[in-house]
Amino acid sequence: MKTALLLTLFLLFVGNLYSQTLTVKDSESGETLDFVSIYHQPTKLLVNTDASGKADIGKFKGFDKIEFRLFGYRTYTTNYAGLQNDDFQVLLQPSHIILQQAVVSATRWSQSRQEIPSKITGINKEDVRLQNPQTAADLLGISGEVYIQKSQQGGGSPMIRGFSTNRLLYTIDGVRMNTAIFRSGNIQNVISLDPFATESTEIFFGPGSIIYGSDAIGAVMSFQTLTPQLSLTDKTRITGSAVVRTSTANNEKTGHFDISIGGKKWASVSSVSYTDYGHLKMGSNGPESYLKPFLVRRVDGDDVIIPNENPENQIPTAYSQLNLMQKFRFSPNNDWDVQYAFHYSETSSFSRYDRHLRLGTNGLPRSAEWRYGPQTWMMKNLQISYNRENSIFDQANLRLAHQRFGESRIDRDFNDPVRRTRTEQVTAISANLDFLKNLGTSSKLFYGVEGVLNDVNSFGVNENIISASITQGPSRYPLSSWTSLAAYLSFQKKITAKTLIQMGLRYNRFGLEADFANNQPFYPLPYNTADINNGALTGSMGLVYTPAESWSVHASASTGFRSPNVDDLGKIFDSEPETVLVPNLNLQAEYAYNAELNIGKVLGDHVMLDVTGYYTLLDNAIVRRDFTIAGRDSILYDGQMSKVLALQNAAQARIYGIQGALEIKFPVGFSFSTRLNYQKGIEETDDGLKSPSRHAPPLFGVARLELKKRKIRLQLYSEYSGEMAYQELPLEERGKPELYASDGQDNPYSPSWITLNFKGIYELKSFLSLSAGLENITDLRYRAYSSGIVAPGRNFIISLRANF
Repeated sequence: MKTALLLTLFLLFVGNLYSQTLTVKDSESGETLDFVSIYHQPTKLLVNTDASGKADIGKFKGFDKIEFRLFGYRTYTTNYAGLQNDDFQVLLQPSHIILQQAVVSATRWSQSRQEIPSKITGINKEDVRLQNPQTAADLLGISGEVYIQKSQQGGGSPMIRGFSTNRLLYTIDGVRMNTAIFRSGNIQNVISLDPFATESTEIFFGPGSIIYGSDAIGAVMSFQTLTPQLSLTDKTRITGSAVVRTSTANNEKTGHFDISIGGKKWASVSSVSYTDYGHLKMGSNGPESYLKPFLVRRVDGDDVIIPNENPENQIPTAYSQLNLMQKFRFSPNNDWDVQYAFHYSETSSFSRYDRHLRLGTNGLPRSAEWRYGPQTWMMKNLQISYNRENSIFDQANLRLAHQRFGESRIDRDFNDPVRRTRTEQVTAISANLDFLKNLGTSSKLFYGVEGVLNDVNSFGVNENIISASITQGPSRYPLSSWTSLAAYLSFQKKITAKTLIQMGLRYNRFGLEADFANNQPFYPLPYNTADINNGALTGSMGLVYTPAESWSVHASASTGFRSPNVDDLGKIFDSEPETVLVPNLNLQAEYAYNAELNIGKVLGDHVMLDVTGYYTLLDNAIVRRDFTIAGRDSILYDGQMSKVLALQNAAQARIYGIQGALEIKFPVGFSFSTRLNYQKGIEETDDGLKSPSRHAPPLFGVARLELKKRKIRLQLYSEYSGEMAYQELPLEERGKPELYASDGQDNPYSPSWITLNFKGIYELKSFLSLSAGLENITDLRYRAYSSGIVAPGRNFIISLRANF
């Protein structure tokens, strides 16, 4: 007992010996600044200030070139001795304009933006608080560089550089969220994430396969959730926030609460959010074809059509959602940091609105019911970091994650008594071990290994709503497992004071096993099992050149891949009216070859220009084409003779585009910024036909005029999208006239649109702030390209936040 007490006192003494609290403030207002990155580039050591602007910099003792970075402020560089002379207080000066100098973590390591050849865009907490996004999909849209498609209110499918769905990768705290049933059609999994529990969001553009493997072709969207903060003193640190919010377009009722408790070695953070959304109301000025004039109701055992009393109300679109998060952290000394996280998200059932718009050949609604069952996501994540220099590594990170996903589709045709329910459950287990080694003062080596396993369980049930009888029905997927094993290596070297190069290589082995026995009684499948076992080699090369502080040049060439998953190989689904998508056992991986060039320039102290051009060639692209099964080009699907389609490796797809940004700082707190995105995509089939790529939206962007003072921030902004004429619509989209306006010749097309919006936030007290906004001020009735749901009409938002 005595020995244990002495050991405990010794550890506390050692911990305090290396502890030093520092405070960071705004040099003009004197307010403390949270989430300031304190960074030492040679060792990659990074800490952030907490909500009170404080950080423990004991680990930086004796270091030179300690950098303090926060977007909107000038980067400040000093040494530990200088901090001592200033009584460990740093005053950051607001910048007129800067090139992106933030520290990013989308590469799984905390790195300076100036060390990464690819384009990266960050979304900070202050912008999120101002914009008040309802979902994580809306949060991504804040960037002005991500196009969001929605088939229903409970959805949001990002489109980035002409890619979407399973060609984009989501990560949460460095763990991949993509599963083996992420489909080629639009997906809504991103709404499982809680914007209130998100600390920072980064978009890594272009292939990210070196670090993340399959699916990271168009971009990686990296979400960092709230981190438990240790106390910097002997006193237990307790902080938190509470938010209430409402908005008029969908009668939103939202509540959020989080609390963080931190000691010297232990800390935790708890978060809960609940939202209830009513039916979404569209605008009053726009195409009448977007209105919802009718509803389907069950009356006396029959489906009947009744008028919609207000055709601007999109019924049914209402749903609710619960998000929970609990994290624990243990840091016994400077070498070890252990974090455990539990995430849980569950929605209510929500209707797929676009399916309620479809009419059959008889002019009657095709569906009486079409909804998703509750969408659930659970993740347990253990992260262990070890920081001590040795001959093999200087830093090591281990991530172990276990995830469970649940979703279902429930539909019933008009005046058909049979309700079909298709349920999917996925268990995903992953392990990542990543290492960083400094090779002298100018070179670094990143390397690691990864293992991923997905088990897919799928089943179907048919229920007769008149007789109440229940029978087994066909499943959407076969019983399957998908595996991935990989190793990667990335080398970075600063060859001159102004030039940095980076090279990477990854080898991935992937496999898929599927058993179709559960569907043999329902479909004439000429096979019982499928087995894929293959490998993929990807690489990247990049250069960062900074001839001066006002210039930056980022150039990269990289490859990415996507291995066929269970959705590609085994899905049976009615993708369009009178068609059915069937399995294709001959699928192979698709490969992306990408080149991009980014140039940033600061003109004087007030203007910043940033332009990126890119070109991506997708070879062996997996796309939907005509097919036969057992020699037949049509089969009976859900009681209807349907044309057979299958995903196949078409010849090629080409995507090219440009992303531009302009920022101007004016006197007395005014600023202007704009983002513009132009992309084009062409798919080439083996028979020589060409079609525009489905996920390459029209030109889009955002322009913002802002005033920022000490306690108030106001922003007037406009979001816009160009027209996509009938001739520009992908072949798949031309078969969905219910989603588009008519061009006057009975051809569907996507009209251009532009909205005017106003947001503001005011600090009532040091602990209390009020934010409000008016979206779509002109009450425009518009649909984002490829979306099934019409965007909100004029929408008033008000939110109250308390920090403690």
